[in-house]
Amino acid sequence: MEPITALLVVVICVILGGEFASIGVHLIPVGGAPAAMGTATGIATGTIQLMLGAAVVGLFTASSVATFTNSILLVSLSGAVGAMMMMGVVMLMANIIYAFGAGVVPVSGRVAVDPITRESQTEYKTPQTDGHGVPNVSYISGMVGALIGGAGGALMYFALLNYANFPAGVAGIAAISIFVANAIIAAYNIGGTIEGFHDPKFKRIHKAIFSSFFVSLFCGVLVWLTANLGGLL
Repeated sequence: MEPITALLVVVICVILGGEFASIGVHLIPVGGAPAAMGTATGIATGTIQLMLGAAVVGLFTASSVATFTNSILLVSLSGAVGAMMMMGVVMLMANIIYAFGAGVVPVSGRVAVDPITRESQTEYKTPQTDGHGVPNVSYISGMVGALIGGAGGALMYFALLNYANFPAGVAGIAAISIFVANAIIAAYNIGGTIEGFHDPKFKRIHKAIFSSFFVSLFCGVLVWLTANLGGLL
């Protein structure tokens, strides 16, 4: 492939992957320290850590599929499925702990009625809390976020492996690094906890998408320059 064409493919894939990562982060339910005490919805961890865990699992599945196929669609889908499996299990186990350990019902603190199931939320919410557990709408939002984020990480991995000609290990590390950069931007944009697409904070997503474009563009060009530094000199 011509160097300029390879540059365009790498940059486009990295930008798309970065944007997918940013969107995915805004969709996952993260409650941080308040969730650990059962006083907020979501998983009791940081936004970056939770999405990074899903992305790493997605890269494991994507790298396995990439060993026997050159299809960018299959590799991206495998990354999405791996991330979804990780996120689904984590949210399920969190709900089990909340229900049987803390004795609270998974309920949203941001909406009075679940936007998907239309179930009422208010009467099940403990007073002086912002909800608890991972309610249905947040669970579905988290699965969609993992799908998008996992596909984005796998897309970057595929481009670095096949068009930047990085070794598999280096491609994985580079893809994770770019993913983390975009996840950090999204985390700052969220500013703490978020329930999912129904959360008022989700309306800020356009700011993260805008910033992610330029960060991913820089990373894509840097990756290509690194891969071709010897030839350019």
